[in-house]
Amino acid sequence: MKFRSGPATSLKNIGDAIPISLFTASALDAGATAGRAIRESVQRRDLAPDPAAWDFLAIALSVIAADGISHREDSPDGWTREIAIDIAVSDPDAWAPQLPDLNRALGFLTTDRWSLSVRDGGDALDVPLEPHRYDVDAVALLSGGLDSLIGAIDLTASGLRLLATSHVVRGDAEKQEQFARELGIERLPLNHNASTERSAKETSQRARSLIFLAYAVLAATCTDRYRDGGTVPIYMCENGFIAINPPLTTSRISSLSTRTARPEFLDAIERILRDVGLNVRIINPYLLKTKGEMMQECSDQTRLAELAHVSTSCGRFQRFNYTHCGRCVPCQIRRASFLSWGRDDSTRYYFHDIGKQDSEHAGFDDVRSVAIARYEIEESGFERWVGPTLSSLAFTEAAQVAAMLRRGMLELGALHDAFGVK
Repeated sequence: MKFRSGPATSLKNIGDAIPISLFTASALDAGATAGRAIRESVQRRDLAPDPAAWDFLAIALSVIAADGISHREDSPDGWTREIAIDIAVSDPDAWAPQLPDLNRALGFLTTDRWSLSVRDGGDALDVPLEPHRYDVDAVALLSGGLDSLIGAIDLTASGLRLLATSHVVRGDAEKQEQFARELGIERLPLNHNASTERSAKETSQRARSLIFLAYAVLAATCTDRYRDGGTVPIYMCENGFIAINPPLTTSRISSLSTRTARPEFLDAIERILRDVGLNVRIINPYLLKTKGEMMQECSDQTRLAELAHVSTSCGRFQRFNYTHCGRCVPCQIRRASFLSWGRDDSTRYYFHDIGKQDSEHAGFDDVRSVAIARYEIEESGFERWVGPTLSSLAFTEAAQVAAMLRRGMLELGALHDAFGVK
């Protein structure tokens, strides 16, 4: 599919391309809009982000909108899409050399074929007379999830002053606000508000991590540290098992194993940002930790005990009326981590007894996939099961990553044994 994105005034006479209006409201025929609320939020706070960060946001908004419009079921193989976007930015000369690397990074992230191009005419923010700058040491993504909560607890306990960025969605906004308030962290809540005139959005949402990083980069450039020439760390806290997200079975390689926090993707984006002059560093301090280990080693156990049950982990949280389903892979990992932590899990799970022998419990695809993975490891050995996951040259700590994945499977195995999953 072909798209053209930018301010609404730049989207006339674009032929067969689908228009994506950025940062403004516009009635577009079969197109999309995104970013208006972010622009208003930035202006309301008197922020002055680096123009390159604003261009990166325009790129991320274009990608997230095109991702939502392009239905996988319409592709020849039912999954892999071909998506071309012509994006208006303020400095096309800076971004053009980065597009081959960005296309590859997006292809790795979403398993699609991306072809981005840039042109002049991007949105330009008015610079306030006295821009507001955050006096912080680092930026952290605060999603309302358990991992980002533990990360925020640990980072603040270490003495870092954090600015948290959050993607505000119904069901998580209150948790994000509560966590930031409890930990004394400043927070910049944003929402891309990408909308389309199509009847339904593509649900796979493989590109979503790009927009979360764009929020964090924008925030990082609005700090005293950045304006004084320092490198701003961006913390994307994710347990290693989910970050690597090894395919549990061969059938999960493309459709069910996301790559949101894979080191290959994060390293590629960091290099691109650095090459356009954005002085940030993307860090996941928990790459070699399981979720259970994150809970066990959290620096403030009292605070964690108070807040852990409030957090969200479920991949289908909204679908079950803002209740954890209890059976998706993130829910299983959450439940296994509580079990490993050794404290009561007061989270309400819609499907509690995953050992029940029917299609909605032990027979559900995600539960069965974990069970199959355990069987394959037992029959063929862990090294054979994990081998394809560690084949990437990006894993400079392959042995440590493999050891972490082994421990993660043991945590999941303990959960399945506790419920008698066969």
